[in-house]
Amino acid sequence: MGKSGEEKRAPEIVARWGRGVSMRPASRISRWLLAALLLIGTASGGALGSNRVLVAASIAPLADFVRQVGGSRVEVNTLVPPGASPHTYELKPSQVKQVSRARLLVLNGAGLEYWAEKLVRAAGNPALEIVDTSRGVPLLDAGARGANPHIWLDVRQAMSQVKHIGEALVRADPGHAREYRANAARYLAALEGLDREIEAEVNTWERRQFIAFHPAWVYFGRRYGLEQVAVIERSPGHEPSPKELAQIVETARRIGARAIFAEPQLSPKAAEAIARESGARVLFLDPLGSSLPDQTYFGMMRHNVAQMAAALR
Repeated sequence: MGKSGEEKRAPEIVARWGRGVSMRPASRISRWLLAALLLIGTASGGALGSNRVLVAASIAPLADFVRQVGGSRVEVNTLVPPGASPHTYELKPSQVKQVSRARLLVLNGAGLEYWAEKLVRAAGNPALEIVDTSRGVPLLDAGARGANPHIWLDVRQAMSQVKHIGEALVRADPGHAREYRANAARYLAALEGLDREIEAEVNTWERRQFIAFHPAWVYFGRRYGLEQVAVIERSPGHEPSPKELAQIVETARRIGARAIFAEPQLSPKAAEAIARESGARVLFLDPLGSSLPDQTYFGMMRHNVAQMAAALR
């Protein structure tokens, strides 16, 4: 029997996700790939006993978008768990099995999910539709690492991601298209309000420059008129050298930084050292929202704006 259209397209769709990012050693990925193949068995193609659409989403903000648009019609599994970073996380065989049964795989794209191609191959799910939510978004360059993938932290770009998700749910479950479109319209209107809320708050701040843990906030800064003047880790998992630390301390002193921003998914030791030397304090920004009591996109963005306001207002 010949391959389906989905099978033929999958390698083409996923090929670009790895561009510009450092792939993890093949041996590490191969271990879970082999284990996953032993677990998968026969894929169900996204059919659930409750008739809900089974969706796998790479990160928590995307999972929330799916829930907001899909409502009770969807069952969502988040692949990167709370406390983990998508830049370094290694998928488990049980998660590959989830994708083998899913109807939609919702990805941020832009190189965030370095494991995407291996995941799709391991899942072996011909019914799976891959939703690259970065499609059509103007991406910022991250130098040797390719595009900067943190588009969801700009509310306007998050709205584009929500639209892609809504369209994918309509394709996956056309019988409930009207419901998905209505949910998407309501949520997009709410996001419009959130964008105006953040813009109004940021406009009250006296300071416009900040130091972050890694280059997650450049889209946010571009949207709201802020400048990320330094980062502690330019590449995920690569700690700064003593020379780089000294340069960041100098920058913090020059701009009069009140805070150095760390992230709950990553060690704050370097941020703490810079804060001690520059007379600042450490505050935490959570680009995934997984460490917060309110893990919705709205809760995440409002938390981060409040943390920034404590240092920049």
